[in-house]
Amino acid sequence: MDDSLKNFDRDVPTDIVLTGAQLLLATLIDHGVDTIFGYPGGAVLPLYDALYKEPRLRHVLVRHEQAAVHAAEGYARSTGKLGVVFVTSGPGVANTTSGLLDALSDSVPVLCVSGQVATASIGTSAFQECDALGISRTVTKWNRQIRTVSEIPHAVSEAVWQATQGRPGPVLIDLPKDVQAQMTVEPHACLRSPIQAPQTATGSGLQEAAKLIARSQRPIFYGGGGLINSGEQACAKFAELVRWKNAPCTLTLMGLGAFPSAAPQWLGMLGMHGTLEANLAMHESDLVICVGARFDDRVTGKLEHFCPHARIIHVDIDSTQIGRVVKTDVALVGDCEPMLTALQNELHHLESERVPTDQWWQRIETWRAAQCLEFVSPSPHIAPQGLMKALAAQISGKNAIVSTDVGQHQMWAAQYLPIDRPRRWLTSGGAGTMGYGLPAAIGAQIAHPDKLVVCVSGDASILMNIQELATAVQHRCPIKLILSNNRCMGMVRQWQELHHGGRYSHSYSEALPDFVALAQAFGWAARRVSNADELDAAIAECLAAPGPFLLDVGVEQTENCFPMIPAGRAHNEIMLSKDRFYEPS
Repeated sequence: MDDSLKNFDRDVPTDIVLTGAQLLLATLIDHGVDTIFGYPGGAVLPLYDALYKEPRLRHVLVRHEQAAVHAAEGYARSTGKLGVVFVTSGPGVANTTSGLLDALSDSVPVLCVSGQVATASIGTSAFQECDALGISRTVTKWNRQIRTVSEIPHAVSEAVWQATQGRPGPVLIDLPKDVQAQMTVEPHACLRSPIQAPQTATGSGLQEAAKLIARSQRPIFYGGGGLINSGEQACAKFAELVRWKNAPCTLTLMGLGAFPSAAPQWLGMLGMHGTLEANLAMHESDLVICVGARFDDRVTGKLEHFCPHARIIHVDIDSTQIGRVVKTDVALVGDCEPMLTALQNELHHLESERVPTDQWWQRIETWRAAQCLEFVSPSPHIAPQGLMKALAAQISGKNAIVSTDVGQHQMWAAQYLPIDRPRRWLTSGGAGTMGYGLPAAIGAQIAHPDKLVVCVSGDASILMNIQELATAVQHRCPIKLILSNNRCMGMVRQWQELHHGGRYSHSYSEALPDFVALAQAFGWAARRVSNADELDAAIAECLAAPGPFLLDVGVEQTENCFPMIPAGRAHNEIMLSKDRFYEPS
């Protein structure tokens, strides 16, 4: 047993006879779980029977198990709480692997409980039997099969602990059907996670990091999803450090919202489709302060040319990420919030050593002047960038939660939409999972029934989990789905154009559905627009609708997403258009 579980406080036990399924639900409730996403099947029916009699848990019936995990991710990422999934054995648990991979890649706390055939049938190739542990081992932080009812309380508690502590991630419990149904005469006791002492940060590393920040002439703060996971206080501390140094700030795709996009220090997202100013500032900096990010290849570009003039300070809760990709000069291992607080305290003693950044900003302003996100509007047609700018104008100030699918529309949304607070941006980063957006939006809407939740998708991505339109209707989720419809797999087509000689091999579909009619068949309101003059009114109608609304926006098919650092290129080798690389003046 994990040592952390030896110190669980117990209430005075009461002698209540429970089934294994009831015991599992009771333990989840003890840990604050109130919502479950799932899809029933034979091997998990005792658990669903227990759910029928448990009013303290809300169950959201999805239409596919992959979508259950994405919905749990959306719930978890928009709340900071654990997302929970119930699925059956065999194809049920097999269908979760894309979602679990997504949660593992993006550090999202999800607990998946899979039904399993009865213990006596395990290993006999029984109906709908599969090796759930083997299937899930590489896409979870931790997994376990329970063989007796007495194991349930501690196994569930350990699963919750593993999913939420340290670097968060998905975990799986495999629960045989007979164990779910087995009665226990053991008293049920409430299990509570041990109270954690607040993390503190000390050591020479902090002092060295503070001196580097104070004395740097060309610093840049680079934040990631770890800031979001750490919480709003961590993001606030990060912003305070940026302002103290008056340094430029950039964020990864997963970190959007950790720093306000309206702040003057904000340079935009960095990486393959990041802004010119963010990428060039990284390349020319003398100090990179990386907080809660992992130097993903979509961020670094060609490693041997990454930040050639800079020293690196890396703050991360996961020690295995330090130095894994990029050599680190100062490592600060721990949760972002206490580390940033300690760093801030050190900097208070170095006011007299703070080097101004005025000259650095003068240089950055020359890159900003290039206006790398400007585009030519093909009026009366709609540019996808124009769609995002129009949407940005109408959701600004509404504290909207935005989810996206994966592809060009995802990058344009990241470039143009105002994400000013943490937990307002839900997207698939490390795994790049098409089909993520709609179920993630459902999870967020379930958690925040009164908030505006907008899903930005593409005509290829939405088809991956379009059956979840029914889930939104059943559970009264008034999601606004903005479909950037270019009638192809946009990012695949772009890469084929730029890197494969324009050979568009199977990146087009000749049988796209009528999305308006399809949405209406599921019970959504819907509209199509393809004229730029009608776009603002159509978005306003969509956002004002009382229920779920799909807006199918016909956009220019051949538009490519720029800026772009081509694969294998360095941060300063930036394409501003199909035929033009950035050239310093």
